[in-house]
Amino acid sequence: MVDPIGPKGSTPNDLRVVPVTPVAAAPKVAPVVGAEPPLSPATQLATQLAAQPPVDTDRVARIKQAIANGTFPILPATIADRMLALRYDWMADDKA
Repeated sequence: MVDPIGPKGSTPNDLRVVPVTPVAAAPKVAPVVGAEPPLSPATQLATQLAAQPPVDTDRVARIKQAIANGTFPILPATIADRMLALRYDWMADDKA
């Protein structure tokens, strides 16, 4: 059976108007001067990270010096493993 389109449960004799109940206005609250809302953990972390430089310049200088001296350890197997792991990580996000 197909239900008719239109309002259900009302008949011409049931069309009465119900009075609206008045609602009291919300009391006004004075703002607290100098108080800031608490920050979320994500916002706190973002603030901490923004205060620091994005690159550790001392570490970069040490690595450059080690490369120039020839003392920086270059391990081809480690480099290859990390490149493969990165490729597999990219493949996991690939929608194709």
